[in-house]
Amino acid sequence: MTRRRLGTWTAALLFTAVSVILGCRLADTDGVTPVPQLLAFLPWLLAPTAAGLALALLTRWWAGTIWAAVVLALLAWFIAPYGQGREPDGRVLASLRVLTSNVEFGRATDALVTAVREEKPDIVFVAECEYGCSATLRRSLSEGYPYRRSVEGAGSTGSVVLSRFPLKSAAGIQDSTMGMPGAVADVRGHAVRLQLAHPMPPLPGQLDVWRRELGKLRDYAAAAGKAPVVLAGDFNASQDHAAFRAILDTGLRDAARLAGSGRTPTWPARTAPAIGAQIDHVLVSADFSARDARFLDLADTDHRALLVDITLHGPAPSQAVVGRTITGSS
Repeated sequence: MTRRRLGTWTAALLFTAVSVILGCRLADTDGVTPVPQLLAFLPWLLAPTAAGLALALLTRWWAGTIWAAVVLALLAWFIAPYGQGREPDGRVLASLRVLTSNVEFGRATDALVTAVREEKPDIVFVAECEYGCSATLRRSLSEGYPYRRSVEGAGSTGSVVLSRFPLKSAAGIQDSTMGMPGAVADVRGHAVRLQLAHPMPPLPGQLDVWRRELGKLRDYAAAAGKAPVVLAGDFNASQDHAAFRAILDTGLRDAARLAGSGRTPTWPARTAPAIGAQIDHVLVSADFSARDARFLDLADTDHRALLVDITLHGPAPSQAVVGRTITGSS
């Protein structure tokens, strides 16, 4: 009897913990610590739920099995990709390759340089590119990437955007903890807005800053209107965070999801892809399609880099209006 009671109580505790996190997901809120941190790993909540279900079955706790079934159904629902996924059907205007990488305080700079030379992306978004990283990129890649925008800084505050295409200045995200430069690229005659994303991570005691800076990215996306946009970087958030879904709700789409890799983990690199969360993203406006998303393992950083090929499309062909000819008799 004691073992049965212990099994039942253990299952109930597992279901309660998972239900709290799912409740926040269902209510479209990120809650308070530790919920935002655990939301990043929402698919992995299947493990404690399955363990609780096994205990409920062993102890013949039938109410617990129903509870487990409800929790599993909600997890399956939320694990599905979030956001719009329809491909644009206008004519192709330009194709480009985008790479985003967090080089962890500049430590992975040399590995990034090697990857850029091998993969030949057209635009590179680099987070946590401190002074030494910025100087190395300028020295090593300026011939292939003559255009750049940067926020110079130490540690995690520096960020750089490199481009093969000419860039015009843009304001970027202002008053952020870490640098988030912006630009407008001339992609074969088409103006494309570029914005690097690197909000504060959801650390205990810093959740308000995290939400505020993700909110600034959301406001940027909303203000872009119908202009072509590429918003890329380390968002420190996954599709299971309400603050990140708010960005997608402006009409931007996750390029990795469009390419069929919407749940591939990018952090922490030491456990990905077995366990982790996709917090590094390339978000594009609705006039882009995406294919061939690849995740690169660079030495000396806790993030995997994301490389994706995207294509800019023109307006969709207008629907022909078939009129009726009405013949009358006099």
